[in-house]
Amino acid sequence: MKILFIAPLPPPINGHSLVCQVLYDGLKTQNSMAVVDLKKQGLKDGKVSWNRLNEIFRVFVETWKKKKNSEVVYLTISESLAGNLKDLLLYVICYSLLPKFYIHLHGGSIKKLLFDRFSLLFAINRFFIKKMGGVIISGKSHLEIFEDYVKSEKIHIIPNFAPGYMFISESDFEGKFKNLPKKINILFLSNMIPQKGYLLLLEAFQKLEKETKVKFKLNFAGRFDSKEDEDFFLHSIKEEPEIEYHGVVSDDKKRELFQSAHLFILPTMFFEGQPVSILEGYAAGCVVLTTGQSGILDVFENNKNGFEMKPGSIESIVENLKLIQESQNFDKLKQIATYNLGNAKNVYKEEIYIQKIKNVLSVI
Repeated sequence: MKILFIAPLPPPINGHSLVCQVLYDGLKTQNSMAVVDLKKQGLKDGKVSWNRLNEIFRVFVETWKKKKNSEVVYLTISESLAGNLKDLLLYVICYSLLPKFYIHLHGGSIKKLLFDRFSLLFAINRFFIKKMGGVIISGKSHLEIFEDYVKSEKIHIIPNFAPGYMFISESDFEGKFKNLPKKINILFLSNMIPQKGYLLLLEAFQKLEKETKVKFKLNFAGRFDSKEDEDFFLHSIKEEPEIEYHGVVSDDKKRELFQSAHLFILPTMFFEGQPVSILEGYAAGCVVLTTGQSGILDVFENNKNGFEMKPGSIESIVENLKLIQESQNFDKLKQIATYNLGNAKNVYKEEIYIQKIKNVLSVI
């Protein structure tokens, strides 16, 4: 099968581009692939540069050329206004291929950010999407975006996956929880931006009494938006021996941090699509503490996968950490982590994800 694959690929490396790379590698083994790379390298200080405009023009030209010999089109769609306008033009360019055109929404806020705000834009999108071969979403919470105008058999729910290297071995898992009474390792790994809740977590941890703090080791990893934000954070943790910032980490270091963590915490206030980091936490045998954003609740259940916190609430974080430490119920933590690891093996593996998308595209 000849597939026109329109998606961002590394470099630069980020969660979206890595997921797309895994899918591309899975499809190319038995299919002829034509790639249009949607990478974004022409942004400077958040503004559109001439380089970015050139990149967008390149996308249109390459799509026009490569669609002629393609039988199936796969596109990861954008949730920004400029990105959606770009997608609409791609629909026009590939109009004759719309019955075999499949769009994949990796986020979950396109309705809130675009469709509910711009009725004309929504009408144009609906016109094209109704004619397509199918829509791929990551969870049931995103059904409302398409279910009123796309036939149910054309909407495919395929959850994200945890990379294979993130899965912890049984022996390492047992060793991690054998040492649990000595120290509870907590990991925050995400973009170091306020909406992801890292400052809330820091303030909550600093509110803990000293005798409670020493029972934990709190690890942060991720990229800051600015040097000023990073300097402020480093100054804030300078007198906190139980807190360590690891910076932007490699895959090996990321795996090490996850697989040594007992708790993965993501106190996000974003309208999340479906954070891959939570699935990585499952694969690494972690108990997850997170908020009840709609996309998260597709893959997370309170007291089953971990513990739910209130968005934007420092006290909610404090209460959960105190409860975990004071209860000394380490058997329950291990029970939850064991369930998460087993569920990840059965549901959130790369090969399962790839095969499900192959089934949607009707390719081998």
